[in-house]
Amino acid sequence: MVIFANIITLFVIGSLSGWIIEVFYRRLFSAKKWINPGFLVGPYLPIYGFGTIILYGLSNIDMSWFGLERYGVWAIIIKILLIGILLTLIEFIAGLIFTKWLKIKLWDYSKQKGNIMGIICPLYSLFWLIAGCLYYFFINPYLVKAITWISSLENNVYFFFIGAVFGMMFVDFCYSFHVASKIKVAANQFKVTVDFDKFKENVKEKTLTFKQNTQKFNQDLKNNIKKPFFFPFKGNHQTMHERIKDYMNSDAYDYIQRQKDLKLVQKQSIKNNKKKKDN
Repeated sequence: MVIFANIITLFVIGSLSGWIIEVFYRRLFSAKKWINPGFLVGPYLPIYGFGTIILYGLSNIDMSWFGLERYGVWAIIIKILLIGILLTLIEFIAGLIFTKWLKIKLWDYSKQKGNIMGIICPLYSLFWLIAGCLYYFFINPYLVKAITWISSLENNVYFFFIGAVFGMMFVDFCYSFHVASKIKVAANQFKVTVDFDKFKENVKEKTLTFKQNTQKFNQDLKNNIKKPFFFPFKGNHQTMHERIKDYMNSDAYDYIQRQKDLKLVQKQSIKNNKKKKDN
C-alpha cells in the first residue's frame, strides 16, 4: 500500500510540475502565449509523471547490483546517461502512440537537425540529459527525504487525498481519450495528422466567433469574452469532422504539413487504383 502510494505521489508531483514547466516554456520561449499544454484538460502531463518515476528510480538504484559501485564518479555518469536515454525513449514511445495511432501531434521536432520522425532529436535529448543531471544533484536528495517522511506517516487522510487527485487524473484521461478518438476518426477521413495546440487554438477562435455571432452581447461583454484555457472543445456547435475541416483550411494548418498530407493521399489513391486493377 505504502509503495503504491509513493509511486502515485511521484507520478502526481511529476505530472503537475511538468505542466507548470511546459506552460511557462511555451509562454516565454516557443508559442509566446499562454497555452494549456498536452493531451489532458487539467493541469498535469502524464509523460512527466512517468519521467519522474524513472528519475527517482534510477537516481536511487544500488549500483552494486551491477558491480559498478567501485567506479565512483563513473557510476554516477552511467546513471545520468541512462536517465537521458530512458527519458528520450519515453518521449519517443509517447510520440509514436499519438502521431501514428491517434493522429495527434503534441510536439514537433521536424525542424530540428537529426530528428527522428519529428518526435525526438539530439537537442531535446541533450535537454533531458541536463534535466536528469540537475535532478540527480539538486532535487533527488530532497525528494527522497520527502517520500521517506510521507511513507513514515501512513496517514489515511494523505492516502485519500493522493488517491482523489489520481482519480481526477484518470477521469480526465477517459474524457480526453474520448475526444482524441473523435479526432482520430476525422483525421483518418482527411488523411492528416493534427497539430493539437494549433487545432485547439483554431477551435477556440471558432467558438469565440460563434458566441459573438449567435448571442446578443453589449460591447462591454464582447470585450470581456475570453478563449477557454481548459475545455477548448466545449461550447462549439460543430462536429469534430467539421472542426478538422476548418482547421485544414485555416492558417493554423502548416503549409509543409499540408503538402505531406497531400502526398499521403496521392499514395493511398495510387494503391487503391492498383488493387482495383488487380481485382
